[in-house]
Amino acid sequence: MPTIKDVAKKSNVSVATVSRVINNTGYVNVDTRKIVERAIEELGYVPNELARSLFRKRSNIIGLVVPHISTYFFAELIESIENHIMLEGYKLMIFNSKDDVELEKKYINVFSQYNVDGLIIVSNTQSAKAYMNLKIPIITIDHIIDKSVASVTSDNVQGGEIAARKLIASGAKKIIHFRGPSVLITVIDRARGFYQVMDEHNIAVNSFDLDFKVPDLVDIEMFIKKHPDVDGIFCSSDIIAMYVISVLQRLGYKIPDDVQVIGYDNIQLSEVLIPRLTTIAQPILEMGMITVKNLLTLIGKKELAELHQTIPVRLIDRDSTRK
Repeated sequence: MPTIKDVAKKSNVSVATVSRVINNTGYVNVDTRKIVERAIEELGYVPNELARSLFRKRSNIIGLVVPHISTYFFAELIESIENHIMLEGYKLMIFNSKDDVELEKKYINVFSQYNVDGLIIVSNTQSAKAYMNLKIPIITIDHIIDKSVASVTSDNVQGGEIAARKLIASGAKKIIHFRGPSVLITVIDRARGFYQVMDEHNIAVNSFDLDFKVPDLVDIEMFIKKHPDVDGIFCSSDIIAMYVISVLQRLGYKIPDDVQVIGYDNIQLSEVLIPRLTTIAQPILEMGMITVKNLLTLIGKKELAELHQTIPVRLIDRDSTRK
């Protein structure tokens, strides 16, 4: 593989001159620049991006930490973030934390080594101080790790309230809430909004925690059989709702005649499911766009008009609930 010294030798110039051409710093004669650029092309020389980033004190790389990359919600969010980052001339470095503290520590070292310009944290991290010690612009999605760290969050409390009001308006009175892990802030907020409205109408809610990534079908079936008169179910994600509908249909329930089901996220699959899933739409594409815009504002050393931005959610009324 050719080196910067090979380019300098072929161009009959110093390594410093080649470096100025590559990094577009300092004065280089127009004819000399053309000679160096031709040598780079002929040799197929690829500059060492890490070395260049250390020299420039910036890498044009944005780090992204997500808890999982295999779920539909995170896949859509990552794609939105990546699209907007590339439009701004940056590259995205993605790390899958798997909610593993030790793994996160390793990632934090990599971010430091690669001199990343900014960081987006989606995972429910326990390493907030370590991230903040990187002394780079940080923005979080769907949770706040520190009051001083910028965030973009959809209104999860509002989402829970909307789901509750929809079930009540549609006549549901025997309610199950299949939550994600109840230690997660997003799950807590959705539940808070949901229970608040149900309490106002004196309707009891039977709750059960499930894994967001792979909900347990046996657990779902067991809990539904414990509450056979159920007529309304709110799920903390569309994936959970899809698993729930599968179990309900196997048990002989008709949807929405016997049981109404509401999901959360409005992932693309929710519209092709049979019956099509009524859900709370998180503005996934908008969240990605706003996150990138706000992070680049911080990288540019400018203040945000709103440090913690909350985006409204809305009901997508489809076939799994009654009109």
